Amino acid sequence: MKRPIAVQLWSVFALAQQDFPGVLRQLSEIGYAGVEAFGLHGMAPAAVRRLLDDLGLELCSSHAPFPAGPEARRILDEQSELGAPVLAWSLEAEEFATEDSIARGVQRVNEGAANAAAYGLRIAYHNHWSEFSRLPDGRRAYDVLLDRLAPEVLLEVDVYWAALAGVDPAEVVRDLGDRVRFLHVKDGPATAPEDAMVAVGQGSLDIPAILAANPAVAWHIVELDRAETDLMTALCDSYDFLSSLNPAER
Repeated sequence: MKRPIAVQLWSVFALAQQDFPGVLRQLSEIGYAGVEAFGLHGMAPAAVRRLLDDLGLELCSSHAPFPAGPEARRILDEQSELGAPVLAWSLEAEEFATEDSIARGVQRVNEGAANAAAYGLRIAYHNHWSEFSRLPDGRRAYDVLLDRLAPEVLLEVDVYWAALAGVDPAEVVRDLGDRVRFLHVKDGPATAPEDAMVAVGQGSLDIPAILAANPAVAWHIVELDRAETDLMTALCDSYDFLSSLNPAER
């Protein structure tokens, strides 16, 4: 099935600090259909929205904190003006230590989902590797989290962090069913969190199997947290590889 390809803008954060419009223009010229926002780099939300529209880039989602607590209104006002349909964020690693700590974290997620709904927005949960740890009773922390999340909370699966945790990303993506709408697609050795990443298709992950695992996925979002090669070249190579898996994605 055809999936549009986006970039998580954390990948280009340092470059965007110098020339945000220029970076977005480069991503559009590579062929990316959209972006997942991460910061506004001093621009007003409405101005970023206009820039994306002018470049033909869709805002598939934003990486923004769960809109809970005293910052909720500020986050939602900003993201609503930006035009983000979905806000994706994570719990902290230490929150997966016990069932009680997971439950406390989930309260923040579910509160954020309820607040977002009042703005016509949705929340997605984004995993790292701690979610796949085991609780003292043997249950997987991610399963406990999923059982407690409000049903309207979507899932954004970072396939690289799942692989780093020692699980099969394709199996995870498949088993999560219709809640999975976004995949963070990255590649590399997946042996330690600090590993440098490589262009998608040049690392250790079985990307074709992962991307074929679940028809509910709406977006493939390339994210390279760190790289030792030229970043824009790696993003271009990633786009070319993903497009080659399904020429209709171009």
